[in-house]
This record gives sequence, C-alpha cells and structure tokens, in this order.
Amino acid sequence: MRSSSDVRKLVLGIAGILVLALVFTQWTQASSPATVALSFLIVVLLVAATARLWVAVTTSLAAMLAFNFFFLPPVGTFTIADPQNWIALFAFLAVSLVASNLSAVARARAQEAVARRDELGRLFDLSRDVLLITDSQEASSRLAGFISRRFDLDYAAICVPGASEWIVHASGPQELVLDQRELSTGFASIDGANPAAGLRSDAVHRMLTVGANVVHLVPLRLGTKPIGLLAAGGRAVEPGTLDAVAGLAAIAIERAQFLDERKAAELARQSEELKSALLASIGHDLRTPLTAIRVAAGNLQATWPSEQERREQSDVILSEVERLTRLFQNILEMARIDAGAVTQDMRWVAPSEIVEAARGRVEHALRGYAIDLAVEPERLVRLDPRLTSAALSHLLENAAQYAPAGSTIDVRAIVQDDGLTIAVRDRGPGISPSDLPHVFERFYRGGVAQRRRSGTGMGLAIARGVLAAEHGRISAENCSDGGARFTMVVPAEVK
Repeated sequence: MRSSSDVRKLVLGIAGILVLALVFTQWTQASSPATVALSFLIVVLLVAATARLWVAVTTSLAAMLAFNFFFLPPVGTFTIADPQNWIALFAFLAVSLVASNLSAVARARAQEAVARRDELGRLFDLSRDVLLITDSQEASSRLAGFISRRFDLDYAAICVPGASEWIVHASGPQELVLDQRELSTGFASIDGANPAAGLRSDAVHRMLTVGANVVHLVPLRLGTKPIGLLAAGGRAVEPGTLDAVAGLAAIAIERAQFLDERKAAELARQSEELKSALLASIGHDLRTPLTAIRVAAGNLQATWPSEQERREQSDVILSEVERLTRLFQNILEMARIDAGAVTQDMRWVAPSEIVEAARGRVEHALRGYAIDLAVEPERLVRLDPRLTSAALSHLLENAAQYAPAGSTIDVRAIVQDDGLTIAVRDRGPGISPSDLPHVFERFYRGGVAQRRRSGTGMGLAIARGVLAAEHGRISAENCSDGGARFTMVVPAEVK
C-alpha cells in the first residue's frame, strides 16, 4: 500500500539524484564515474534506510538511468558504447539494489522487534489488569474491556456456552452480533482438537465474517479443557499473541471463580462463628435475668416478705425485664442492619434533643452516673434524629458499663458546616491496644469486658451499622488522662 509518505520520499530521492547530476555536470573536475556512482549510491542508501523497498528500488533505477544519461559516453543518450561501462552500470545497479534490500530487511526486522516489544508490553499490562478482577460475576465483561483497550481492538468478547445459548460479554467501539450457530460450530471443532498434537496456533483458530468485519475465534482453555471462546476483531494480531491473551483470560476467569469460592467459604466460616458467638452471648445474658426473675417471682409468692421487700422484688423483675427487652431490641436492630432495612427520615433538630432522646433510651443504664453535656454551638441540623440518637444511646450504654459508679460521662456535641460531631468520654479503664482495632466488630468483647461485665458485644457494632446508613462514621481512642472516647460524625445540613 503506497502512502503519501512513501511518495514524498521517492520524490525527494529522485530530486537528490537530479541535483547531484546537475552539480557534477557543472563541476567537471570531480565528475569521474566512480565519484558520481558513490554519490548516487549514498542517496539510494539514505532512501532505503527511511522508506520501503519499492521506493528504494525505484530510486536505484532512477540513479542508474541518470548515471547512464549524464556520465557514461556517449553523454546525453541512453546508449552505452564501451562494453566496460555496461559492467560498471550493472555493478552500480546490483550494489544499489542489494543495499536497498538489506536496508529494507533490517528496517522490517527492527519494526517487527518494536511490534513484539509492544505486544509484550500489552500482555504485561493485561496481566496486571487481571489482578484487579475479583468478582466472577463481572469477570468476563471486565476482561473484554481490558482486552479491547490494551490491544486497540474494535471488538473483543468473552463467549461462554450457557444452558441453552451462548453468553457473550462484548466490548469495543464496534457492536457486532455473533451467530450462535457459528460459535457452537467453532467451539465443537476446537473442543475436538488436541492441544498436545503440536498444531500451530492459527490451526485451531476460526474466523467469522460479520458484515464487513473479520472476527477471530480463539479457544479459552483451563489446562486442556476449553471453557469458551475469545472473539477479537479489528487490527491484525499475531496468532501466538491471541493465544497468550486467551490464556490470560482463562486464568482470570478461573482466578475470579476461585476467589468467589474462597470468599463463600470464608463467609460460611464467619457465619458459623457469629452464630456460635451469638448463641453463647445470648445464652449467657438470658440466664442471668431469667434466674433473677425466677427468684424474685418465687419470693413474691412467699408469705414472709414485707411490703417493702415485695416492692424491691418487683423492681428486680421490672429491671431484668427491661434488660431482656433491650437485648431483643439489639438483636432486631442487628437483623435490620444485615437486611439493609435501615431507612432515613431527615428532619431539622437541635443536638441537645438528640442527646436527650438517647438518654431516654438507656435511662436504666445511666442511673447513678452524671451526664456532663456541652453543645457548641446550639444550631439546628438536618439529619435522621431517630438513627443518630439510637447510635448515641449505644455509646452512652457502653460508657456506663465501664465507667466507675457515680462517675461523670462527658458528652460533647460540635456543630460544624459539614455536619454534627458527638464525642462520649468515660472515666473507665480505657481500651486495651490489642482490643482497639476490634471494638466495632460483632460480638467482640475485649479482655476487660469478659472479666468484668456481661453483654453480647453488639452495641458498638449496631452503632456503626446505624451510622453507616446515614453515611456517618465512628471511631474510638484512649484518653491520655484515663478513660476512652468514642466519636461519631454524621454528615448534615446546618442552619
């Protein structure tokens, strides 16, 4: 295919020959045949080094004709009188043609080396893209996109046989519809081919013609078993490179499936652990209040308690029933978070109202503790007060569990332009450094909690889940002068 660049180089080469001929005809002292031939040969070599072979050959013929016409007697004609000049003329033509061919071959090999280097670079980039695929549901579609982009293909598709028809995940600037029967025929022929038989790569490839486009079908194999087809259309890609691309695609699909299986196994293991932890925690927390209720109810049935003692036993029953209610409420909240059933109801509210609502939810746990509340400044914020107060109530309840009896729990609410920040600080023993990264995990109870307090370890996990529904976040830290501080940040509009 002759490009405008080749034509331009041919014109420049012939012009160079004519300029040299004009110079040498005017400068007769340096116009010996040997000098002229070497000068013409330099022009031919320069053209051969930068242009295609046909351009160099044409320039060589033009140089031979100019050499004959201007410098071999009789000058001014294409006739050669001296037989020795015939030998010189054909020697010049042979040298120029051989030099042009060698230069063209060297340039072609250099271009081939550059092309192979580029293909290796594309394969390397594709192998890195494969590492980004972790979900088998989207592995095929993402693979098609990576292949199309990395190899500049107009069309790329991962074709996988389904129960009744082929599933085609396509990508690229062109939208083609592949014939299902052609895919089945191509897959059947590939499935019957033995990859160990030493066949060339292109021997097991098939080509489809879709409109004016040619699409190559390359097998996707896991080991020796074909699992699908890679369809590639657009620019020409070597069969060996297509095989390498198909191999990477098959590895990516297998890897994504393996990651999904491992993820499923890990989720099953975690589910079993959570179930065991939940049963153990609930079993422990149920036994204590049920035992207290049973004992108090038995005492009420007896005749010996006085009126004051009966009221005390009734208070025990009410307190333990409230504790059980709180436990089951936590379980329901955790189930709603898992089911994604937490919805928002945005309203304008004052931060102090949120704190008061949270205190009301856990009033039983805060008995005997002083709450030191500071709001800076008291401005209205637009958020879901129900979710925010629910999260805060778990922080208050957690602070009351670990703070010494009669101590003060500090609550600081700061209203900023981007939302509301509430910090709850207790005067307890703080959080162990080994427990700090895990305090918001479900059913996790640190060493101090297991030794001193009962509980399921759900409160902080529920707070984090509730805040996540508001796009908020929560963090924990130890204070330098003792105790722990939990900080929740809720994005909100501010008046």
